[in-house]
Amino acid sequence: MKIHKRYISAFVALMLSVPAFAQVPVPAAKQSKPVLLTGATLHVGNGKVVENAAVGFDNGKITYAGPLSGANRNGHEVIDVAGQHIYPGLIQPNAQLGLNEIESVRATLDMREVGQFNPNVRAVVAYNTDSDIVPTIRANGVLMTQVTPVGGTISGSSSVVQLDAWNWEDAIVKADIGIHLSWPNMIINTGGAPNPRMANMGQQREEAIAELGQLLRDAAVYKQAKNEKENLKLTSLNGLFDGSKKLYLHANYGKEIIEGVNFVKQHGVKDIVVVGARDAVAVADFLKANNIAVIYSGVHALPTRSDEDVDMPYKTPYLLQQAGIPFALDYDLSTHGIRNLPFIAGTAVAHGLDKEQALAAITLNTAKILGIDKQVGSVEVGKDATIVVSAGDILDMRTNNVTHAFIQGRKIDLNDKQKYLYEKFNGKYQAEQPATTGPKAQN
Repeated sequence: MKIHKRYISAFVALMLSVPAFAQVPVPAAKQSKPVLLTGATLHVGNGKVVENAAVGFDNGKITYAGPLSGANRNGHEVIDVAGQHIYPGLIQPNAQLGLNEIESVRATLDMREVGQFNPNVRAVVAYNTDSDIVPTIRANGVLMTQVTPVGGTISGSSSVVQLDAWNWEDAIVKADIGIHLSWPNMIINTGGAPNPRMANMGQQREEAIAELGQLLRDAAVYKQAKNEKENLKLTSLNGLFDGSKKLYLHANYGKEIIEGVNFVKQHGVKDIVVVGARDAVAVADFLKANNIAVIYSGVHALPTRSDEDVDMPYKTPYLLQQAGIPFALDYDLSTHGIRNLPFIAGTAVAHGLDKEQALAAITLNTAKILGIDKQVGSVEVGKDATIVVSAGDILDMRTNNVTHAFIQGRKIDLNDKQKYLYEKFNGKYQAEQPATTGPKAQN
């Protein structure tokens, strides 16, 4: 079939007319020369603040972080960021970013597997680096996330990724850091009369806990035995018994937290993190006694109980800090909303938490809980140059304005689909505004 050259030319012109930045930006090239950011206020991430500071980095690693007066400019590309603020790249724990694109389109959802017990499932292999959501997250300073599966009793293992890569292998910061267990909800009949449906749910819960116990016992025995054939489910649980992997226990109700922690400890699990933890303050003494860290997911939420203060979710981070519980903050309302991670920390500041403590709750504290604090989480010499520069307070939605972002020293393109659409339609409506001067306006 003969195709007219005119149609081919028209098609090529149409393709070339599509703006490149309407798509997911191309991953940045490796850092090619030393860079020095100068004149900003440095928020290290560990509580320390340095006015009129400088941060230098080379080959993706931070080489200097301190007063501007002590910085060596020789051989550096100097970027003047005077009057701005330098922060560590923000870290979102417990997320389905890259696994969940469009809720109503099943083909774009890849965050759960069939079945109740899937410890061998690796969420990171399904992580989509070409997600349209990722650039919108980076634009507010979130540069890393914990890619986490959901569903069933044991949903699988999570990994930490950085948000500028060609594929999931390149994105990995630390792979398979822990196993995720959703503790079965307690069944409480508050109506008084026997309820067959609730009795059935209670029986299912008991069966799930019994099956979980059997799986953990089998895994502990399997770890000690010499096996000719590998059992992937049991092998994937090995790290729980020597502390090389964390168990992320998803539970909110205080009694469920206590029950779940005691249960897994009885089966030899060494390192436990409670995720969700809406009742963490109520069981703070238990968490502290058992050296349990918390990923708190409920800042922008309603109170759990009718007799709680309306601002209880907002002030829980402050209360956890006062109680001495290690914690990180998690924006869990939606995948698209992860860009609001800095603002839930800002809400905690408005309800008692110190501003640098709030920053740590989305940077260094998170890095410690995820086991990556030797590499990221604070702006310190020797760590990855994963850094954010904001013209205003990054925790304040009114002034947050990320002007520069670097991941492992690479300068990140901060364009995204939302910015493209804003520019597109802003130009459209400005062009449609009637003239305010000239003959037409006078008539």
